Amino acid sequence: MSEMNGESPTVIGADANFKGELSFDKSVRIEGNFEGHIHSKGTLHIAEGACVTANVEATNVRVEGTCKGNLAVSEKLHMMATAKVEGDLRTSRLEIADGAIFVGNVVVGQTSASSSSSPASSFRPSSVSQPTPTPVSREPGRLDDSSGSRPKVQDARIPASS
Repeated sequence: MSEMNGESPTVIGADANFKGELSFDKSVRIEGNFEGHIHSKGTLHIAEGACVTANVEATNVRVEGTCKGNLAVSEKLHMMATAKVEGDLRTSRLEIADGAIFVGNVVVGQTSASSSSSPASSFRPSSVSQPTPTPVSREPGRLDDSSGSRPKVQDARIPASS
């Protein structure tokens, strides 16, 4: 069992339940349950079957299990096909495998790397917001938005082919 850099990670086993603050420099693989805050200069691996409820600040994160909380990742966040992530994400690079489930907001790119130095706990709390419905008037093809913030559509009908 070796991690990306060829180093053996510290493992929190499948039968373990931890609550509190976890801080490490190299790599940790969580196979059990963790609740609290995680801060790392290294790699966090949330294994399949693991459940992490925490705000996370790390250099690299690989998620195969369940993670609820905000993630600030300075290099790469990788969500595998079995991942279930709920929370706001900030990362320089993001890879989401087909089948992964994600609910939250994302900031990706160079600007997020510099912003990720701020604590993950400074993210606003994660919430699932419902999309704002587009107001529709009784006239086909015309939006009824008195605020003027949305462009008006005069005629959006597509002519029928002969």
